Amino acid sequence: MLPIARPPIARVRRLAAIAVASATALALTACGAKTGEESANAAATVDTSGDTIKVGLLNSLSGTMAISEVTVRDALMLAIEEINADGGVLGKQIEPISEDGASDWPTFAEKSEKLIQQDQVAAVFGCWTSASRKAVLPVFEQNGSLLFYPVQYEGLEQSPNIFYTGATTNQQIVPALDYLVEEGVESLYLVGSDYVFPRTANRIIRAYAEEHGIEIVGEDYAPLGSTEFATIANKVEQAGADAVFNTLNGDSNVSFFSEYAATGLTAETMPVLSVSIAEEEVRSIGAENLEGQLTSWNYYQTTEGAANEEFVAAFQERYGADRPTSDPMEAAYTSVHLWAAMVEEAGSFEVADVRAAADGITFEAPEGTVTVDGETQHIHKTARIGRIGADGLITEVWSSEEPIRPDPYLREYDWAEGLS
Repeated sequence: MLPIARPPIARVRRLAAIAVASATALALTACGAKTGEESANAAATVDTSGDTIKVGLLNSLSGTMAISEVTVRDALMLAIEEINADGGVLGKQIEPISEDGASDWPTFAEKSEKLIQQDQVAAVFGCWTSASRKAVLPVFEQNGSLLFYPVQYEGLEQSPNIFYTGATTNQQIVPALDYLVEEGVESLYLVGSDYVFPRTANRIIRAYAEEHGIEIVGEDYAPLGSTEFATIANKVEQAGADAVFNTLNGDSNVSFFSEYAATGLTAETMPVLSVSIAEEEVRSIGAENLEGQLTSWNYYQTTEGAANEEFVAAFQERYGADRPTSDPMEAAYTSVHLWAAMVEEAGSFEVADVRAAADGITFEAPEGTVTVDGETQHIHKTARIGRIGADGLITEVWSSEEPIRPDPYLREYDWAEGLS
């Protein structure tokens, strides 16, 4: 069995950087983006003239992804308010400019260009789907600006213009598969939304399955935002897999789990392990439809530690006691604090200076201590498998105990050869 935890704060070898492919081609081929160091040479214009420093918040506040992204925007605002209350960054108050990506990838690209060129922000925090990230990536590279991306993703990408504060594959998907193997799972059914992340994730899952003797008994995709899952749910039920690996995103999960339950399936008969359902989505789907199901993340509202207790209390005081916290919003909150620490270390808001200061920056995050790896621009994160309870909260049932070194290209795994 593959070891799950890597030595914390370990160095990773430098990855060769090559030019990014277009978002459209990537969506069709499900290949990861590979980017060029030349993009880091561009220099964005950052407005440092006043008493404030502007940053961009780019999230879907409408459309199918709003179910997930509104809460991320709220967490970003909380972090900004905390930093401002503590004196700001380099003596300047942070001024957030929020834009709605509207669950539409061209809109994400358009809004990112507006934030960089017109508003002259120091950094942008946002995007959720890999399709949105790949749509904006060329904009950030061409303009020499920085995006902080807070959501777990499929890996196979490294850009000098993106800091990835969500999990890469070896920090979420691989530990999830290792856990299922430990639990005796020998067959899987793959269900996902039809875009970059699920298709690439499932390529990785298939490579892992072949190496570990797991049978993939079915693989189905639905358009992002689809509500028609009766056929897929029936196919899942008839396949008789030991478990389902779910990479659906957004409100499609509401319809899928409704149909899943309608077929008579339960967490006991055929458990579903999801990598894009967190506490916020549980609230929308309904805990009664998810009780007992599994998730793989790096943070839960129930994660132990003083930093998380303070985070949950602050978020619920700001937005209401009924509002749960979740992994993507925690990673977003953490990203703002990491950026502020990088800026303070650099003594500058300029992108090149911030990047140069990033390596080794740490933050006592709600998920635990996180450390920036300057070479990959990912962070060390602890993997956690959770089980959804009747109260809608997710309780950790397994963890890697120590932070896992980011390995976006899965270079440490022989079975992953050829994926990138």
